[in-house]
Amino acid sequence: MFDHLLTREQLDFREEVRDFVAGVPRQMIFDMDEEKIRFPKEFLQEAGKRNLMGCRYPRKWGGRDLDWVATTMTMEEVGTLGYIFACTFGVGAELVCDAIIQHGTDYQKEKYVKPLLAGEKFAAECLTEPRGGSDFFGASTVAEDKGDHFVLKGQKRFIVGAEGADFFLAYARTNNDSQADPRNALTCFIVDRTEDVRVEYIYGLMGCRGGGTGRLVFDNVKVPKENIVGELHGAYPVFNTMMIPERLGTSAMTVGPARASLEVATRYTSRRKQFGQPINRFQGVSFQVADAVKLIDACRSQIYTTSAAVDNGVDEKLIRRMICQTKKFVTESCQEAVRKCMQVMGGIGYTSVYPIERHSRDLGLASIWVGTNEIMSVVTAHEWYREYEKKRRNLKRDYEYDAAEAEAEEEKIYE
Repeated sequence: MFDHLLTREQLDFREEVRDFVAGVPRQMIFDMDEEKIRFPKEFLQEAGKRNLMGCRYPRKWGGRDLDWVATTMTMEEVGTLGYIFACTFGVGAELVCDAIIQHGTDYQKEKYVKPLLAGEKFAAECLTEPRGGSDFFGASTVAEDKGDHFVLKGQKRFIVGAEGADFFLAYARTNNDSQADPRNALTCFIVDRTEDVRVEYIYGLMGCRGGGTGRLVFDNVKVPKENIVGELHGAYPVFNTMMIPERLGTSAMTVGPARASLEVATRYTSRRKQFGQPINRFQGVSFQVADAVKLIDACRSQIYTTSAAVDNGVDEKLIRRMICQTKKFVTESCQEAVRKCMQVMGGIGYTSVYPIERHSRDLGLASIWVGTNEIMSVVTAHEWYREYEKKRRNLKRDYEYDAAEAEAEEEKIYE
């Protein structure tokens, strides 16, 4: 980790997180992967007791008054246990809390944020639907106004914490006018678990097991109006700000399993001998490890740069691009780093004798959830072209003309 970028306060907090991570029982990791544990409540309860969750939020609501750099540092450390540990740690304390802290009322913060960060309650975010994934505005879950409350009906899919959460952050359509701007048609709600909130299906996942990931059915759930987050028909601003903890948090926690895999592979290749010497003496091995180091360091550098940009209040659209390109680069780079670690270990790396096979399975999720990496490219390209056009008018040098035959305008054909 880049210690030189961290303050003394951040470094001290990291030691608290590392002490917590060191104390997580090995059996809990195995039981989650085998789904003997369906949702890690004890893990989150202990994190809450130690005041480790939501470190960037105000102390009055249970946080530590730290920043995004400290948050990404925390997510990396938790992720070394396994990707699902960081997923469950972050979904409630970093995603749901973020929406309520930024857009909610003091009543909501007192009732939901404080117990969540204390490890006394658990939360999940409900975004994806059976017929809609990347199309946020295509949500078909509806909420009907009944005067002093809404009645929510619909389904949400691939919800980490579907089995285990006490309440849910859910988006639903509240304006059914077909001519209405989709950005003014959805509302964000806090939905308490009741008998009308059913877990209809628990998914059998390749990796990231033990998070209670399932399909939820909201069967005419009564939701009081004081549980609206933000404004009525105002889910879009909430969704926009949620992209920061979703995608930046995902980037940070992806580094954790990659780092753990690198440490295992480094030690193995230092001890394993072939042809009378440790295999790290062979360039075919050591260069793969070097490439994994390079990728992980590059990822961490990009994450910290983006985190600092968020902390410093950089332009919202620039942040949007930085976060999306960071999520794509980091998740794909960490997947490749873990692959290299498995490669240098040979067949034994493909077994459960070492944890690399589990990390490899888990990280398959990284480039899919919170927006596929293809969507990250769409956003990055869109924002870059918009950004370029805005800046082009004020460029002091036109680089196009730094070519010997740049004046041959008849050769510059665009249509």
